[in-house]
Amino acid sequence: MPRITAATNAAQRAETQRRILTAFGELLFTHGLPGLTMTDVARHAGVGRTAVYNYYADMEQLLIAYALDETERFIVDLRDSLAALENPVDRLALYVRSQVEDLSRRHLPPGPAMAAVLSPGSFAKLADHVGDLNVLLQDILQDGVEQGYLPDTDVAQLARLIHGTLSASAARRNRTPDGETAPPPPASDVELHSASELHAAPEVHTALELHTAQTVRFIQLGAGARFDEAGKPMRLESPTHDALAS
Repeated sequence: MPRITAATNAAQRAETQRRILTAFGELLFTHGLPGLTMTDVARHAGVGRTAVYNYYADMEQLLIAYALDETERFIVDLRDSLAALENPVDRLALYVRSQVEDLSRRHLPPGPAMAAVLSPGSFAKLADHVGDLNVLLQDILQDGVEQGYLPDTDVAQLARLIHGTLSASAARRNRTPDGETAPPPPASDVELHSASELHAAPEVHTALELHTAQTVRFIQLGAGARFDEAGKPMRLESPTHDALAS
């Protein structure tokens, strides 16, 4: 049993639970989900196996608790970061970058793929948190349309496509045997802008950083964003406005 360091029983329980969730997350990162056991988690957390079962009946409960905890903290941090940016295309870049880095760090099945490892009841518990992420993305896209940086479109459908792209990209990367990044679908514009972005930011050199930069620009362009020669987002020309002005 771990040495009691917290001031109260409630605090000790919270500390033990945090150790279990932290250990589970670290094992997901280093070993992945397949083959992971409650015994592995207990040993890594430095607690008895019975202590883990006092909080979680099985691996599914532990997985859903970890996913909910991480997602909630991720959303809070993401909202704070998005609030510091005004341009919706830059906010879209931050949203995508944050998602790619988070999915790579946590090594959880992304998006709808969680349904493959969770029961319908457990998967439903994620709905509110996933919905919050969807609302964040739709708000960014809607702002982009209203400010003239993105073409008028069905933002709900576009948000689903973006999340699908992120899920597929994360799945490809996580199953690559040698750990190399599997880039997004090739497109000449994506490669051009990615090269420009990397030239402007030479610190982008690791596989994950390259993959993230490519994914960000791929999704920005797919959403209809356009950039000037310096790589800054541009407002789209409005044929209707131009016709009225003439």
